[in-house]
Amino acid sequence: MPDLGSDKLQPLLPKGIWLSFDFDDSHPDLPALYLQGGYIIPFGPPHQHVGESNPLDDLTLIVALDEHGKAKGSLFEDDGDGYGFTEGEYLFTHYVAELESSVVTVKVYKTEGLWKRPNRRLHVQLLIGEDAMLDAWGNDGEDLQIEMPSEIEVSKLISSSKEHHRLRLESIKHIPDAEDGSGHKGGELSRTPIELANGDWSLKIVPWIGGRIISMVHLPSGSQWLHSRVEINGYEEYSGMEYRSAGCTEEYNVMQRDLEHAGEEESVLLEGDIGGGLVLQRQITVPKDNPKVLRIESSILARKVGAGSGGFSRLVCLRVHPTFSLLHPTETFVAFTSVDGTKQEVWPETGEKVYQGNLLPNGEWKLVDKCLGLVLINRFNVGEVYKCLIHWGARTVNLELWSEDRPVSKQSPLQIFHEYEVFRLILRPSSKSIYDNVTRMLDQGIQADFKAFNLQALSWQQADSETFKCSLGDMV
Repeated sequence: MPDLGSDKLQPLLPKGIWLSFDFDDSHPDLPALYLQGGYIIPFGPPHQHVGESNPLDDLTLIVALDEHGKAKGSLFEDDGDGYGFTEGEYLFTHYVAELESSVVTVKVYKTEGLWKRPNRRLHVQLLIGEDAMLDAWGNDGEDLQIEMPSEIEVSKLISSSKEHHRLRLESIKHIPDAEDGSGHKGGELSRTPIELANGDWSLKIVPWIGGRIISMVHLPSGSQWLHSRVEINGYEEYSGMEYRSAGCTEEYNVMQRDLEHAGEEESVLLEGDIGGGLVLQRQITVPKDNPKVLRIESSILARKVGAGSGGFSRLVCLRVHPTFSLLHPTETFVAFTSVDGTKQEVWPETGEKVYQGNLLPNGEWKLVDKCLGLVLINRFNVGEVYKCLIHWGARTVNLELWSEDRPVSKQSPLQIFHEYEVFRLILRPSSKSIYDNVTRMLDQGIQADFKAFNLQALSWQQADSETFKCSLGDMV
């Protein structure tokens, strides 16, 4: 049945308890995931190679209890390179989970190896059926208890999860075959993911599914900011206030492609037909004069509005919807200063937040990962943005920019021009003594442990009277 997606097929599974789950990215063209009751599987942030791994990254355990209310699983960790594991240089942890008196306890049952356990957060996802799960946070190595809700509450959670899953699958378009040609302008490029790499940024863009950006890597830090799987999430834009409205999955034509030599300006211009004589146009650029910046200029344009409309279209809203990956959910927050001067810090436990009027971020907001020491800054024109929305997922966050909701004409398009840039965390004056100590040791020829001073890989530049940045490269 090659034409049926995984959502239409009934899986044949061995006897026993099998609980479905996903990572908020299920797709009919991808395999469905099930975990057998009685087992625990660990996972962490995605990495391209072992050199990217960090023992302090949050650890997640997915737990599926068997008919006796028990589960077990293990995690082996070593350096990822060399033969130290033959000498005991590793950590092999056996986890168990057990349900007793409506409380599930997850704990370390046994440990092997010479490595000490990293001081890291533990995230447990207890599967309860139909992709629904209970989330709990603790510290790895310590017992973590999850109180089971009542049967009525469990039933509500499962029903809500099923409905959310159904709506998500209904809004998804199947991934087209790469050999299918479109036959119109830009078609020869539309089936080929575009790689745009210059300055500090390396991007992958998929024109044929919403013109979305599926990869957004900051090269100096090696950080991947987007959470995406071809058609799910990534950087999307909509033409309405509704989630995944027109513009999200339509095919975009590549109207212009300026991919120059390294050090020159690189840009891609895309257009997607969103119906009613309207197009959603998006230009993605790494500017020659500022290669640290990723610039995105988006507009809803009226190309051919129907007769009797007075030259105006239906009501439209340009909604920018990027999904950013959170490597350290408990150590990541959004910070900004509102138009009225109020300073805001928004953490994951606050859920979804909307800011407009005097509470709107005053031209920029920041996604701060304290563990990585990185800040993603999103700058925009407050005259083009009507409201900002923050939505926290399990390991994701959406930082949305919304225009006003109104008709457009050829003379009055809707547009949002914005940009992204990554900085290292800024040292405060209270840290100047640390800098003085490092400088003194360098002057004396002492090899300093830079990590101990939280100064590694920072770059010096004068900021203002209250903040400054520094670079070990310049100090050396």
